[in-house]
Parts: sequence; C-alpha cells; structure tokens
Amino acid sequence: MMESPPKCKLTFTLIFFIVVSHSLGLVSFTLCIASETKRNKKGDLRWNGKLCHLPSSPAFGLGIASLVCLVLSQIVGNSILFKTYCSGGKRNAKCEIPFVARILLLISWLSFGIAVILLIVATSMSRRQAYGEGWLNGECYLVKGGIYVGSAILILVSVESLMGSALLTMKTNEEADQGNKIHAQTERGDT
Repeated sequence: MMESPPKCKLTFTLIFFIVVSHSLGLVSFTLCIASETKRNKKGDLRWNGKLCHLPSSPAFGLGIASLVCLVLSQIVGNSILFKTYCSGGKRNAKCEIPFVARILLLISWLSFGIAVILLIVATSMSRRQAYGEGWLNGECYLVKGGIYVGSAILILVSVESLMGSALLTMKTNEEADQGNKIHAQTERGDT
C-alpha cells in the first residue's frame, strides 16, 4: 500500500510534463505556420537602384516565440526522459534506454538542431533590413517560402520522437522493475 502514492504521483508528474512538452511543441508549430504567412514577400522589397530595403516582418517576433517554445519543449521532454525514468527515484539506478528509444532520441536531437538553425536564419532575415545594411554584406534577403513550414514539420518530428523515446524507456524500466520484484519475492520464498 505504501508504494501507491509515489507511483500515482510519478504518473501524474509524467502526464503533466508530457502535456506541457506537447503543448509547447504545438505552440511552436503554430507559430511557425503563422510566421510563414506573415513573412516578407517580394512586394515588400524596396529598391532605389543601388540599395535595397525590407521592413521588419511580424515573422520576426513569431519566429523568436517559436524558437523559445521549441527549446523549452526540448528541455521539458529531456527532463522527462532522463530525470523521471532513468533515475526511477533511486539514487544509483542504472539508466536503461532501449535501442529503439536511443534511435528516437537521436532523431529528436537531429530534428531539433536543424529546426533551430532554420528558425534562427529565417527569423534573423525577418528583421528590418535598412538601405545599405541589408541582411548580409549590404544585400537584402527574403525568406523562401516553405522554410517556416519545414521548421514546423521538424518541430513535430522532434517532439514526437522525444516523447516516444521517453515512453519506450518508461515501459522498459517498468518491466525491469516488475521482473526485479518477482525475482526478489521468489528469492524470499525459497529461503
């Protein structure tokens, strides 16, 4: 009976962190889609014959907000994986991450890294590009169509593969704990 409250508390914590991580991932995804619709278009570019100018785009703020939500989602998701499941509440417990969960974790980190790079570049291009300054070497650059949508897809891949890794690790560790309990009960019964 004494094991029920900690297990219940652990389950509630797990559900809470999964909801938070998914929510942050969905907000980041939505902000990327909004950034795609609000990015500067060719018609926004001003050219005076020698120099170019692009006004600041709402995609700049949306991109920053998306980036912040993505990073927070990754932090929360990794906390679920490494703090809750690997430690299992025991100080010297060994972290058992199954092979498939490791592959999902790798996919998550690769998707996260590529999405962050795309978001940083696209968001910085969405800032005001003044005459003579531009984005790079005095030249103005527009964010190509689909960059923010690509980032949004990578965000979903990152969040979902991270949650899949956490859930597989949890399932494996629960099965190992149950096996250890049965083994310990058998040893006590035999002695």
